[in-house]
Amino acid sequence: MGVIQAVRRIFRIASGFLLILVGLLLSLPGVPGPGFVLVFLGLVLLSQHFDWARRARDWARQKAAQVKEKALGPKR
Repeated sequence: MGVIQAVRRIFRIASGFLLILVGLLLSLPGVPGPGFVLVFLGLVLLSQHFDWARRARDWARQKAAQVKEKALGPKR
């Protein structure tokens, strides 16, 4: 792995954890902002490097699809 690739990987991992942290803070009651969206984006970045993040991302996608189906009704 070259230096450039290593720096990119470290930047993606750090950015992913930062997005998750900020997203969790924005998800607190009374704090305005797109908290859950930032958490999901952080998981997307981290899922390229960690299996736990990939599983969490897939779980969140599944739950979002279930919520969407409940809100809009079943597909026709």
